[in-house]
Amino acid sequence: MKVCKVVGNVWATKKNEGLEGCKLMIVCADGESSAERFVAADFAGAGIGETVLVVTGSTARQVGKSAPIDAAIVGIVDSQEIAGEYR
Repeated sequence: MKVCKVVGNVWATKKNEGLEGCKLMIVCADGESSAERFVAADFAGAGIGETVLVVTGSTARQVGKSAPIDAAIVGIVDSQEIAGEYR
């Protein structure tokens, strides 16, 4: 599981039927503006600017059931505590 930030979204009018009704969001590793961006299927209702939990690989495929996905947003982070500091 990775902590990422949603930085954008993807519109696709034609896509696999398993992705119908699923938002596709662009995410990058939280706090790293130079991090590689990737697309994740959103199963949590996230929006741009939110910090999210992302699973990848076979775990993401289990979340998507019949959808051919490699990354899935499975949670929205309310707060984080790192070394005694809340973010």
